[in-house]
Amino acid sequence: MKEYQYPLNLDWTTDEMVIVMNMWDALEQSYEKGISAESFMKAHQAFKTVVRSIGEERRLGREFEELTGYSLYRALQEAKANPTKKLKMKG
Repeated sequence: MKEYQYPLNLDWTTDEMVIVMNMWDALEQSYEKGISAESFMKAHQAFKTVVRSIGEERRLGREFEELTGYSLYRALQEAKANPTKKLKMKG
């Protein structure tokens, strides 16, 4: 597992930062070793309790993709299309 500086907002509480970091971790897993689509979507639902605006979600997703090459948008589309399968993205 590579170490990145995760995109975070310093105004978030510690709990909120943990929720967002769990989303980035789930996204990494979807590319590196696979994760159930259900687990990925649960992480995203929690993420949306912190990052409510679609604009902020897109901005954070773009920042993460610039760092890692991993697309939150593409992983979400794949998880929604195959909700009962294992999510294993191609880099």
